[in-house]
Amino acid sequence: MKKTVLVYGLISGAIAAVLMLATVPFEDKISWEKGAILGYTTIVLSALLIFFGVRSYRENVGGGHLTFGRGFAVGILIALISSACYVGTWEFISYKLMPDFIDRYAAHMVERAKADGASGQKLEEAEKKAQEVKEAYGNPLTSVSWTFMEVFPIGLLVTLASAGILRKKAREPENQMSHESGHPIL
Repeated sequence: MKKTVLVYGLISGAIAAVLMLATVPFEDKISWEKGAILGYTTIVLSALLIFFGVRSYRENVGGGHLTFGRGFAVGILIALISSACYVGTWEFISYKLMPDFIDRYAAHMVERAKADGASGQKLEEAEKKAQEVKEAYGNPLTSVSWTFMEVFPIGLLVTLASAGILRKKAREPENQMSHESGHPIL
């Protein structure tokens, strides 16, 4: 199981990392909303490796058989490795390549509130919320937690679907006799 989990987890994580490195720098140029859609699309694409990893485990290690529990275990470990790669890449991007990202995002939050017609108290609330996000994001533990919660739920959903779809019970030979009664098992 270890080899399958590592191989598929690292491939999934590499896909997520490369796609993030290729798309995040353009997020504010294509609009923050389209950037979020693009970002989640890349997360889903990388999560598809969970399905292929569980299937590979079933065929190559399980001899074509897989219980839901074992499929879930394989899938969730792949998702955790991929999520760790995603978080590590984001931390590298946000601290080394784009240290002003959160400032630009906070400014976008306020600009969006203005564009939506906010004034007075609503605008003050948007500015306060933007400042709270900046302060929270300045804490590495919060940043890592938020980033992990951005990607991991998708991996969990793909894991559940994969384990359910790919489960396959072992078949007993048809002519096998019951030990207790001496009659064939039907």
